[in-house]
Amino acid sequence: MSRRDNIETVLNKFGKYVVQQARSNLSKKNKNVSKELYNSISYDVNVSQNGSSFSFVLKMEDYGEFQDKGVKGKSSSTKAPNSPYRFGTGSAKGKGSLRESIPKWVRAKRFQFRDKKGKFLSYDSTAFLISRSIYQTGIKPSNFYSRPFGLAFKQLPPEIVEAFRLTEEDFKAFTRK
Repeated sequence: MSRRDNIETVLNKFGKYVVQQARSNLSKKNKNVSKELYNSISYDVNVSQNGSSFSFVLKMEDYGEFQDKGVKGKSSSTKAPNSPYRFGTGSAKGKGSLRESIPKWVRAKRFQFRDKKGKFLSYDSTAFLISRSIYQTGIKPSNFYSRPFGLAFKQLPPEIVEAFRLTEEDFKAFTRK
């Protein structure tokens, strides 16, 4: 087996493991309502002819990064104190998508709050209350792909890690689309 084939085999094994475990984690953590994120998780491997360089790209919906690392709230960062993201900064991709996606989630789960008299609130009212709470308090990190990525990285052969002088953080940054 050539060096190129060996590197490609190892990276494919790495990618299959990360994708399978990330999808499994989404399902176990009940974060798989629409299956959009679940179905979007994939990877691509390209190794040069002589095996001296490679590219490994992990792909998923943009909001997967927020689910994985969490998001600090506008007024509180206790749920995700180490997250690089924060509500209210205006830097998020798909600006305003929280207000669009929560009503879909509420309807899909058929979830409604009750008022003080015991009557059900509308889906829109329930969605408003949930999205306001998320905006203020943030999203707790799920690490659905970070954890399997780290475990798989530790399983990479030392020769590949050393040959390309890889660190887990550099490789993570290098692999996102």
